[in-house]
Amino acid sequence: MAQESPKNSAAEIPVTSNGQLEDSHEHSFNRDLKCSLPVGLGLSETKITSHGFDGAKEGVVEAGQFPNKGSSTSPKSSVISPSSAAASRLAGQGCDLIIPTGGRAQQKSGPVVLADEVKNPAMEKLELVRKWSLNTYKCTRQIISEKLGRGSRTVDLELEAQIDILRDNKKKYENILRLAQTLSTQLFQMVHTQRQLGDAFADLSLKSLELHEEFGYNADTQKLLAKNGETLLGAINFFIASVNTLVNKTIEDTLLTVKQYESARIEYDAYRTDLEELNLGPRDANTLPKIEQSQQLFQVHKEKYDKMRNDVSIKLKFLEENKVKVLHNQLVLFHNAIAAYFAGNQKQLEQTLKQFHIKLKTPGADAPSWLEEQ
Repeated sequence: MAQESPKNSAAEIPVTSNGQLEDSHEHSFNRDLKCSLPVGLGLSETKITSHGFDGAKEGVVEAGQFPNKGSSTSPKSSVISPSSAAASRLAGQGCDLIIPTGGRAQQKSGPVVLADEVKNPAMEKLELVRKWSLNTYKCTRQIISEKLGRGSRTVDLELEAQIDILRDNKKKYENILRLAQTLSTQLFQMVHTQRQLGDAFADLSLKSLELHEEFGYNADTQKLLAKNGETLLGAINFFIASVNTLVNKTIEDTLLTVKQYESARIEYDAYRTDLEELNLGPRDANTLPKIEQSQQLFQVHKEKYDKMRNDVSIKLKFLEENKVKVLHNQLVLFHNAIAAYFAGNQKQLEQTLKQFHIKLKTPGADAPSWLEEQ
């Protein structure tokens, strides 16, 4: 008997009685291959690695293009979204589908992680409105509780005293400013009347020969008084402009900072009260996060309150120095101009204006009278 050639293990394929292949291994392999291949992917785009039909491990199918020759990177798995019909077919065969959500998805063994979506601007605005409403509610509750005498407030005695003095001085300076404006208006009317009276006297001096000298003297006197009144009017207007700048700009700017400081103080007390109420309550898993968040908000508003208090202190200091310097010069100007005018010292009045660099343009003093020319 001739010696039989050794059989190849790969050629030993079990056959059923009707001549068809037994699908115990092949059917399992085909099913795994069918489930692993993405829909629409040809065999030219896949690489099949088998560890043997008889092995314990099943075949592994990796989808993707083969790397170029010489490339050291291994092919990566790609996941393609199946159509609804293909998805239903694969799902009916017991296959697990990985469907990407959003722009990108990664194939993982664990649960699918959705990519972070872009925040909606409307939601951001809604969040800002919610925070503003909550802050307004807390501040309103704090103000009402303070007015009713139920809530406590933080008071800086030294700073509060300086603010009260500033507000009282502002009212007094506004009264001085109002009276000075009234004096300027009345002086302007008087100067205007004196100028008209001087013109009337000068006209009569020309038409009344028997009273020519008398009308002429009165005309010159009224015109001189009008000229000195215009000089005094310029000094008073300069005083009004300087005090108005001090009251309505410098002091008002400081009081605006004071208002911001008071708003920061109300917010600070509101969040301080809120934190104190939470600390007095029970501490459990639900309240601890609220207490921590309240502590953070309290710290933020405390820093804002301290900053505003420091700003107000600095502005009050500089305002006091500026106020003393400005009012000193303006009060000296006002006194010297008034004294020189009512003393009839025209030279002293003009020197006072030159000392403070005040330039006047008197409309009635450009052309001298015919008596002055003679």
